This record gives sequence, C-alpha cells and structure tokens, in this order.
Amino acid sequence: MTPLKTTLASTLLAASVFVAAPVALAAPPVASPAVAALPDFADIVERTGPGVVNIRTTERVRQNAQGQGGVDDPEMQEFFRRFFGIPIPRQQQPGTPRGNGKQGGQGQQEEVPRGVGSGFIISADGFIMTNAHVVEGASEVYVTLTDKREFKAKIVGSDTRTDVAVLKIDGSNLPRLNMGDSDKIRVGEWVLAIGSPFGLENTVTAGIVSAKARDTGDYLPLIQTDVAVNPGNSGGPLINLKGEVIGINSQIYSRSGGFMGISFAVPIDEALRVADQLKASGRVTRGRIGVQIGEVTKDVAESLGLARAQGALVQRVEAGGPAEKAGLEAGDIILKYNGAAIERPSDLPRMVGSTKPGAKATVSIWRKGSARDVSVTVVELEADKPKQAEEKKAKPDNAPNSLGLVVSDLSDAQRKELKVDNGVLVEAVNGAAAAAGIRPGDVIQRLNEVDVKDAKQFAQLVSKLDAKKRAAVLVRRGDSSQFVPLRPNGGN
Repeated sequence: MTPLKTTLASTLLAASVFVAAPVALAAPPVASPAVAALPDFADIVERTGPGVVNIRTTERVRQNAQGQGGVDDPEMQEFFRRFFGIPIPRQQQPGTPRGNGKQGGQGQQEEVPRGVGSGFIISADGFIMTNAHVVEGASEVYVTLTDKREFKAKIVGSDTRTDVAVLKIDGSNLPRLNMGDSDKIRVGEWVLAIGSPFGLENTVTAGIVSAKARDTGDYLPLIQTDVAVNPGNSGGPLINLKGEVIGINSQIYSRSGGFMGISFAVPIDEALRVADQLKASGRVTRGRIGVQIGEVTKDVAESLGLARAQGALVQRVEAGGPAEKAGLEAGDIILKYNGAAIERPSDLPRMVGSTKPGAKATVSIWRKGSARDVSVTVVELEADKPKQAEEKKAKPDNAPNSLGLVVSDLSDAQRKELKVDNGVLVEAVNGAAAAAGIRPGDVIQRLNEVDVKDAKQFAQLVSKLDAKKRAAVLVRRGDSSQFVPLRPNGGN
C-alpha cells in the first residue's frame, strides 16, 4: 500500500546585496510562500471510528463422517492461510462433540468462514449498512464493534442493483454515524475510508474525490476517489471532513485484485433511499416503462436537428409494454422525464426506477423534427433473476464424488471470462473439499498431473484415485491458482 505523500515548500531564502560604496544596502524582504493547511484526520477518525464495524460471514457445509483427512496437516494449514487468508477449522478428534455442527441426513453441517467486509451503524438501535455482495450467500453474519463486542446480525434486506444491504443487531445507544449529502460533494475535496482491508480491522486511508457520477451500472452513479480501498473495505463508509458519511465503499478498478489508484463508492443519498425501502419491506421496488435505449451521438443529433447531443435514443419498444401503449416508437429521442433533462442515456433508468409503479410520468420526446409530450404509466420492474447460462451445460450429478465435489462443464463464455482453456466449475462442496476451503465458483484445472477437460473425465480420474493417498487438486479462484491436497473418502 503506497503511503500518501505530501511535499511542503518550507525553505525561505534571504539575501544581502553589497555594493562598492562603504554603506551596505539590505535587499527587500522575500515573501514567504503560501502553504495550504492539511486536514487533521485524527480528530475525524476519533469521532467516527466507533461507528464502523467489521463484518464476517460464514456458510454451512455438510461434512461426511469420513473424508475429513488433512485439515490438521501443517501443509493444509499453511495452504489455507496463504490462499484464503483465514485459518482453517481444526479437525474434530475422535469422540469430541462439535460445538457448532448440526446433524444432517448425510453427515453434519459445519460452519466455515466465508468472507470479511465492513459496515457502519446508521441508527443507535442497531441498523447497519453495508454492501449486498458482502453478505450475499452467507448462512450467518457476525458484526464486531471497535470495543470488541460481537453480535449475530440479521439481514433485513439487500439490493444487488445498487449493492446495498441493511443488517440489524440487538443493541441500544450504539455509536451511529451522521449522514452527509452526496449531491454536495466537490471533485478534489478530501475524504477518508475506514474498514477492514484484507481483514485488518479499523484501517484508515485518505485521499480525494476524483470524479462524480461515474456510470458503472443502470442504478449506480458512483463516486470515484483515489482513497486506498482493498478487498475487505467493501461496505465501509466514505467520510468527508465534517465526519459525515457521503458514500459506501463498494468497488475498485484493478487488474491484480489490489488497489491501483481508483476506487468507487455508492452515493449515500441513493443508499439511504434503498435502505428505507429495505427496512420497510425487505425489498426495493422500481419502475420501468419498457424501452431499450442507446446513446445520441453528435452526428445523430446534427442530422435530426437537435441543438446538441443529449437524451436517450429509443432502440426498441417492448411489445405490450407501457411505452408502446403510450405511443413511443423506435427512433424517438427521450429528452426529458417529468420535466428533468436527460443528459445521457443512463439518466433515464435511474429516474424511471425511482418512480412509484402505477404513477403516470410525462416523457418529452423528439420525433421527426419536433418535440412532443406523452404520458406513460410506470409499471414495476421485476426483481433480479439468476443469470441464465449462455450455453447449455452438462447437468451436474447432485451426489458429491469421493473428494466431496460436485462439478459441471465450463461454457465457452465462462472459459473466455475466466481466461482458462480447461477445467470444471465447482457447483457444490462436501466433506474434505469443504473443510479445505474449496467453494462453489472455484475452477478445478488439474488432478495430480492430469489436466481436467470436462466433468465426465474428472469423474473418471477421481474414481481411479488411491484412497490411501492424497490427491493434488489445482484450484483456481479469481486470478490465482493453488494446489490443494485432498484425500478421497475412506482414506486414513
């Protein structure tokens, strides 16, 4: 992590001028260079730090009675520490009851670490805001305060489109943070972030606002900063010099997985609107009008008689949708929505999304050289659905193999996205694989010395393994690959 460096001009030059005459003449005084005062972050951190929390999540995986070998092995312990950054659960000794396991039909459920993140308290009675991706897929969520008190949290609701989630812990008189106004931020102003990068709790970093309203999604005009934000900072607050939260640290631009000088935060104004709906109903309701839109280029604007490039070009109108019923057509340019100008296409879905379903909206359009207004009845946008595979994959066998793995073939699109030529996708884990930290979404690329081509071949390779020996499984997660030693079920 590169430290923030500031250079202050601090040298004052004084000179004396001597002439041939016996009287020395003093040179005029040199003015001191102006030095801008730097902010005192220490006072801000002291006031706001107690309101920032560490969030860790776990998930329950089913453990077979057999096939747990290797978790007490020093080699496995070192692998887990280096690759996953967290200690591996210790192996249960014979006759020792499990403290947090639950008896299942095919074995016992074990609670294993899943991830870490950050959050901040928004009300004294225990409501906490964080990112949706921090708690997504978690079986349990634990919140730790700076005074080391730990609470089990309930997920009130989460919204993947804005990456905002609200948690609730049982507490009172908790140290909440004050909310600021993200609409009033200025590019160049100082801000700081508090969170748990790489699990290092209560870490403070500082920088400036680099840009406002960066378009990275339909409903997310993000704040761009140069504050050092890394994995684990997600969900933590972005704080201004008044000690107010102006954003939720959410994303980084990175080619390595670490900070590269650009980070993004969800504006707190948008996050609070989402949080209010989550607290009220556990979900977010958005409007839609049923159009597919695109950019209005300068050339298109000139050819159509528009004064400048603005608005959203209607590329397609949904059959039977609100826009079609209102008379909108492909080729129309939407210039205003309820009187508010559409400067760029991304403005429209945000405005429509914030409209209550059932309400009527006035849409100003440009068509064939003239402007006109149409009235559209907004309907509800359906909730997110799991993305469908672009290509049909071989249906995985629901029964885990002797390594505790359920895998499926990678589609061509997944191979391209993951930048791999071979391997199988982990769909579910059990037994030794779960204890070793392998999780759904990982890619198995090699078994011992053999490259894995598809799920069928992988099953054949596993079936021939010696139960008395560990197998070296090459696991890829993100941009990193690591061998994981696993012993098939039945091995000693």
